[in-house]
Amino acid sequence: MFSNQVRIFIAFVFLLSLGLLLYLRIYELAAVAVLMIILLIWDYFKQGTLVVAAKYFHNKDFVKAEKSLNEISNPKWLSKKRRGFYEFIYGGICIQKQDFEAAEQHYEMAAQYPLRNLNDHVAALVTVANISIRRGNYEKAQAYLQLTEKHTDKITAKMKDVINKLHKEIKKK
Repeated sequence: MFSNQVRIFIAFVFLLSLGLLLYLRIYELAAVAVLMIILLIWDYFKQGTLVVAAKYFHNKDFVKAEKSLNEISNPKWLSKKRRGFYEFIYGGICIQKQDFEAAEQHYEMAAQYPLRNLNDHVAALVTVANISIRRGNYEKAQAYLQLTEKHTDKITAKMKDVINKLHKEIKKK
């Protein structure tokens, strides 16, 4: 929820308050300060700067979104729900940079984790299929499109239209 700089500042404030509370022998509040520091450390590893990056990504500020995602030292340590969202956002940034190979890898990873909703999951699958078609790998594209078929009754009409267009494009080849 915080950027790393804000997280460090808040931890420093709690550390100063911890020192003062221990000096004043107010151990109950000192324990609360310790718990808050632990919570900030846990948040760093399990949540990262993903909320900040998502805000930038939503506002189409892809440079700041990528910078925020790069502050996450090890994405493998993120919680399962956050890891999928990390990969989804990073895939979108790679598409904006026209790095389609990296985008394909990120969207493949995103599809393996739970995402915000079913439409995002299908969007990740469709994006991998679309990139595969552009790269001439029609078998892979067909496989990813087949994964979307079990969700067709629960996705938006716009997403159904995209899937149909990709199916037609595969049939042309």
